[in-house]
Amino acid sequence: MIQSQKTDALSPKLIRTDADILTHTLYPYYSLTESGKVVIVLAGRYAGKKAVVVKTFDEGSDDKQFSHVLVAGIARGPRKVTRGMSKKKVEKRSRTVKPFVKYINVRHVFPTRYVVDMDLKKAVDEADLVDEERKVETKKGLKKVFEDRYLNQKAVTSEKKAAGSTYFFQKLSF
Repeated sequence: MIQSQKTDALSPKLIRTDADILTHTLYPYYSLTESGKVVIVLAGRYAGKKAVVVKTFDEGSDDKQFSHVLVAGIARGPRKVTRGMSKKKVEKRSRTVKPFVKYINVRHVFPTRYVVDMDLKKAVDEADLVDEERKVETKKGLKKVFEDRYLNQKAVTSEKKAAGSTYFFQKLSF
């Protein structure tokens, strides 16, 4: 058994063992992915896309025996809008949002500091994700939720959640 100690004048003694490293008891991934948190998908088809955590499965489930999250995100974001555009044109350009819903391993998402106050638990039901036709209907509902939030970003409850909403709809530049 390997033990390493880190002591500091200001910090308490920290002892890590192999069991701690294997079970992630000191650094759990799932503590950073609560519902409403904006995350960036790191792997798969939607790598580099932003999503919002709908539900977290810390201990896994029957079919997925690892920590995972249900996310709803934007596969294709709204088009660029300028100040000089008419209201009609702004609405037309905001209709280009294409959502996605997916179960993703917790290690394949990068949590950001932003939180969004969209009520996605009502829009995304786990039972609807099994059948393809119902999944399409869920995506259509998500599209409406995302479009409404994008057009009404000023009507957000807190300043912190307003910043999260603004960040969520911006294109990720890298």
